[in-house]
Amino acid sequence: METVNKPKRTLVGEVISDKMDKTIVVKVERGFIHPRVKKYLKTYRKYKVHDEDGKANVGDMVEIYEGRPVSKTKFMYLHRIITPSAGTEQEQR
Repeated sequence: METVNKPKRTLVGEVISDKMDKTIVVKVERGFIHPRVKKYLKTYRKYKVHDEDGKANVGDMVEIYEGRPVSKTKFMYLHRIITPSAGTEQEQR
């Protein structure tokens, strides 16, 4: 039997918390047009994301992907940091 790898779901969001060990919380916004009112609405969802090396900081824009569950609520993984936050550069100096 052949195993078929389906494409991984990738999302882009902003890191809102990095206080946990090897875990960040990412807020992913999405917009849609309401079917009845025909109005553009924004909604968001928070994901707990596995960050093995602890590279991401609060305010970073990151790309995450879906993978096998690490815990009860954590099933997303950090793929890359798209844009680091402005405060990150000052903290490193």
